[in-house]
Amino acid sequence: MFVCKSSDGDTRTSGMKPYQSLLLTRHDVSSLLKFEEYVIAVEEAFRLHAAGKATKPGLLHVDSTEGEFHIKAGGLKLRKQYFALKVNGGFFHNAERFGMPNIQGVIVLFDGDNGYPLAVMDSRIITSYRTGAATAVAAKYLAKADSKTATIFGSGVQARIQLRALVSVLPIKTVYVLGRDQSKLKDFQQEMSKELGLQIELAEAPATALQNSDVCVTCTPSRRPIITAQDVAPGTFIAAVGADSPDKQELDPELLRQNKVVVDLLDQCAHVGELHHALDQGMNLDDVHAELGEIILGKKAGRVAQDEIIIFDSTGTSLQDVASAAAVYEKALESGHGKDFDFFQ
Repeated sequence: MFVCKSSDGDTRTSGMKPYQSLLLTRHDVSSLLKFEEYVIAVEEAFRLHAAGKATKPGLLHVDSTEGEFHIKAGGLKLRKQYFALKVNGGFFHNAERFGMPNIQGVIVLFDGDNGYPLAVMDSRIITSYRTGAATAVAAKYLAKADSKTATIFGSGVQARIQLRALVSVLPIKTVYVLGRDQSKLKDFQQEMSKELGLQIELAEAPATALQNSDVCVTCTPSRRPIITAQDVAPGTFIAAVGADSPDKQELDPELLRQNKVVVDLLDQCAHVGELHHALDQGMNLDDVHAELGEIILGKKAGRVAQDEIIIFDSTGTSLQDVASAAAVYEKALESGHGKDFDFFQ
């Protein structure tokens, strides 16, 4: 049973049969968990999935006039049984036109044993951090342990989170960054070199950067390949993060066909990830080496040779959402964050 004090001094209790729900704003969510706590939650989520202790995740994409909606749902047995439903809107003109985030939405967290809605929370911080956390987990198991040079495609919020993720698990010293907007690239270079103490260089061409890199992250909204099989040096770990809907693509399908592929969720990647495009070009599902959870659990081997190229197809899963949302909710109960409300009053 959790007992905590809200900001106005009222005591609230949540146990086997909760009667109050929490409303958690973006500020609440951002103040509750450190990045390393997201990494712990996400790794456990993949581990539980591989052990057969997760409900089958659900995914739905709905196109809108000038954007799209991602609807993801799933459940995990953590301290208790949790179920989460996330609805995110992806409208990539928002920042320029309206000064609002391109991706935003909400997560509704439920008691998985009785269906009670435990919390409604902003999803933007959770989506961003759990995406970076998946890269950190994958890099820990799949990248060369002595990786010192990284290439990042993208210069936005997610690119910054991805770089922090890599630095949290690898001894990165030098970073090449590529993108379409030189002004944003220079901002990224200045801010991240100061924050992380890294040498960050603006690369002129993908092949130039990749031939000198140990790891690479792609986190763009691209709808065509930006990396070819010939660009990548032996031994590289690639986290492909941008392709989270059927029409997005960052990697040449031949890159997947020629190398070891690890996915977050096989069924999901077959419909929306880089794998989706490779399957269209003749790759078979049996060619996929493993899901990330199988690597974590030891069911499948991770990196077995220094020169093998390993691709992590990261489409973003409801497993990551429910584990992160549950951790946020439990921390909110302990610390008194959020606003109480009752759906059934």
